[in-house]
Amino acid sequence: MKTKRCNQLKKKITIKKTDALIIVDAQNDFLSGGSLPVPKGEEIILFLNYYLDLFKKAQGKVFATRDWHPINHLSFKEQGGIWSSHCICGTKGAEFTPKLKLPKNAIIISKATDSSKESYSGFDGTELCKKLKKSKVIKVFVAGLAIDYCVKNTVIDAINLGFKTFFLKDASQGIDLNPGDIKQSIEMMRNKGAKQVKKQYFF
Repeated sequence: MKTKRCNQLKKKITIKKTDALIIVDAQNDFLSGGSLPVPKGEEIILFLNYYLDLFKKAQGKVFATRDWHPINHLSFKEQGGIWSSHCICGTKGAEFTPKLKLPKNAIIISKATDSSKESYSGFDGTELCKKLKKSKVIKVFVAGLAIDYCVKNTVIDAINLGFKTFFLKDASQGIDLNPGDIKQSIEMMRNKGAKQVKKQYFF
């Protein structure tokens, strides 16, 4: 006998003014030609723009996180970290891809700005939670790059902070540095209570 997962949706979703879209790190360095490209990262931009249009029409809130690293960030290989230098504040690589149709009123959240601290989550060391609560947001929809790092950690923090949290799988892509990382990350998010959805779930 099959058991129903508590985070499987049966009804269509209607975006409300108290909902927020959180786009995670859709930056040039994480796309083709960047210093730390996520495989097939470009494929999610079309979906991100679909959700941006959806939220615009519904007058929902839009937040966009970005890595905004100092040049000597500890995550860089030059400093003993595991990543190539990427998203250094003020550089072209740290800019959002021009293909992303961010609205003018999108709230930008800079993260990982401390050279001595790794910060994958959009909530870690930022005012994202404060700004969401100030906007009276109840539900958050999280998408972007990369599933197995910044998306996962942002989703889990959102849940722990009390937000009803949705993971937009079709608008997210992962790295899979270790084979199976993406699958395990998605399972972790779902087990924590995130609802995994895609565009077919929306009106």
